[in-house]
Amino acid sequence: MRITHTLRRALAPRHSRLLAVATGLAAAVALAVPAANAGTVTDASAASRLAAVADAVLDAGVAGTAWYADPAAGTVVVTADSTVSAAQTAAIERAAGPHAGALRIERTAGRLSPQLSGGDAIYSTGSRCSAGFNVVSGSTYYFVTAGHCTNGGSTWYTNSTQTTLIGSTAGSSFPNHDYGLVRYTNPAVPAPGTVGSVDITGAAHATVGMAVTFRGAASGVVSGVVTGLNATINYGGGDIVYGLIGTNICTQPGDSGGALYSGTQAIGVLSGGSGSCSSFFQPIIPVLNAYGVSIY
Repeated sequence: MRITHTLRRALAPRHSRLLAVATGLAAAVALAVPAANAGTVTDASAASRLAAVADAVLDAGVAGTAWYADPAAGTVVVTADSTVSAAQTAAIERAAGPHAGALRIERTAGRLSPQLSGGDAIYSTGSRCSAGFNVVSGSTYYFVTAGHCTNGGSTWYTNSTQTTLIGSTAGSSFPNHDYGLVRYTNPAVPAPGTVGSVDITGAAHATVGMAVTFRGAASGVVSGVVTGLNATINYGGGDIVYGLIGTNICTQPGDSGGALYSGTQAIGVLSGGSGSCSSFFQPIIPVLNAYGVSIY
């Protein structure tokens, strides 16, 4: 299913993105270079090279791709779905120019898209998604979900016939980010601080290799690991999302907004995937900070 949004774009200027990526990567890249050889290969130059490659992938503008830098390997990992042609992958390589050797292009079955479809846990007019984490501000309770869900729905229900009200959208951010906030307005609908039977007590940043669990209405409970950080995904139509967590978790349409956690710590909510085992998540901590809400 292809989702079309008519949205105001709020993408950062290219030079700002390049600086942000280079700054973050400079702290992560660790190349052993003697002081006497300064000016040959440095952490900063390696970070700048990867930032330039990532920016070239963005500029290539190929929908159905997602990418993140792997500083340890000195590469930018590009995931290309089944809609991406050989000519388009060649265009990405051309865009990288002399740095094309730093690209690692991996194929994934299916089509990268926001995971929004039928038979789900929360319902709004024309859309069905998964609730993420319950959060609170003062005495007001909310849940976090995906922004491409809340952009399309203002009132949410527990059932497809839309007879049991949950509440209304209180905030939404998509594209650029992918998170939304729904306020509970029906006191008859409970809002426990759990994901399934797991009590979520706090929030944490993802790390590469972290063991994580996902719970969504379409896929149920599935486990995997974090494969990359600061991923960018191009859904097409100008819908580009930055700063995502890459995983090898298998998700399906209808899982959008579902909860990614590690032990008792909230990690993120599902932005999208390919229907295969390449899924990308909006980190939860920026969402909590944006809305001034807390896990409980």
